[in-house]
Amino acid sequence: MPDTTHAFVAVRHDWTKSEISALFELPFMELVYKAASVHRQVFDPSEIQLSQLLSIKTGGCAENCGYCSQSAHHDTGLKASKLMAVDAVLDAAKAAKAGGAQRFCMGAAWRDLKDRDVPALAEMIAEVKALGLETCATLGMITPQQASALKAAGLDYYNHNLDTSPEYYDQVVTTRTYQERLDTLSAVREVGMKTCCGGILGMGESREDRVSFLQQLANLPAHPDSLPINNLVPVANTPLGDRARRKGEISPIEFVRTVAVARIVCPKSMVRLSAGRNEMDEALQALCFLAGANSIFVGSQLLTTPNPEPGTDAHLLQSLGLKPMASTL
Repeated sequence: MPDTTHAFVAVRHDWTKSEISALFELPFMELVYKAASVHRQVFDPSEIQLSQLLSIKTGGCAENCGYCSQSAHHDTGLKASKLMAVDAVLDAAKAAKAGGAQRFCMGAAWRDLKDRDVPALAEMIAEVKALGLETCATLGMITPQQASALKAAGLDYYNHNLDTSPEYYDQVVTTRTYQERLDTLSAVREVGMKTCCGGILGMGESREDRVSFLQQLANLPAHPDSLPINNLVPVANTPLGDRARRKGEISPIEFVRTVAVARIVCPKSMVRLSAGRNEMDEALQALCFLAGANSIFVGSQLLTTPNPEPGTDAHLLQSLGLKPMASTL
């Protein structure tokens, strides 16, 4: 249970870069302790939320995100597919629930959602919701009208990541502006839907970029309900994947620092340890959980990148004494 002996955790939306930078500069043990203390005031530290992600429409995306295997701008060998049939998605959702997932996330490689696809998605969402799963979708940019239709169908969360800082953003993608990302989040909040918004570390960004990125999240009108922190999985023939292979990625300690600062500045968000776990050993994941991460994706694949096998995750949770979290809805 949350430790109610601590003072009430204040949720702020006025973080300065200097304040966030000062958190990053704390001695590692002190920072992790501070983050763990904040975490315990809001969440049960022995609980982890389990989500599963399915690519319902893969590849052929018009965006040029420099990390993504699904971009039509990069020759990664990934074959584009059409939107999956509702029955196939429902089968995957049933299997996810049987495997212990509490939230089912559906991702489509689109720059923006087209009105013609909304009815099929609404049916898909309603069927998954009827299974008793929390629902989440990431479908690119959406309008308030589309957001309203998806919410009416039973969509609980909408994912739209900021990816990085405004300052580093043009090194990641140039086909969509930072403001367009913020506008989509606004459309989601406008209809009362929960937001899922985070970013990717290890793309060549500096600590100053990580500070700025977390400031953006912390100073949104409402903190993300779900805050995914991804560790870049370098995909061959993508600009940022090739860069990471040449120059190296973010250090494990710096990654944990970022998780810890995310927990402190967004104390009530579900901080999800997302892509890149397949390359992390149990000790590194344990440090992330200690620093405030309390959600993971389960299942052997994310959208197009590998994820730990179910047996591996079962061993991880058992060895750390962690248990699945009850539904947050």
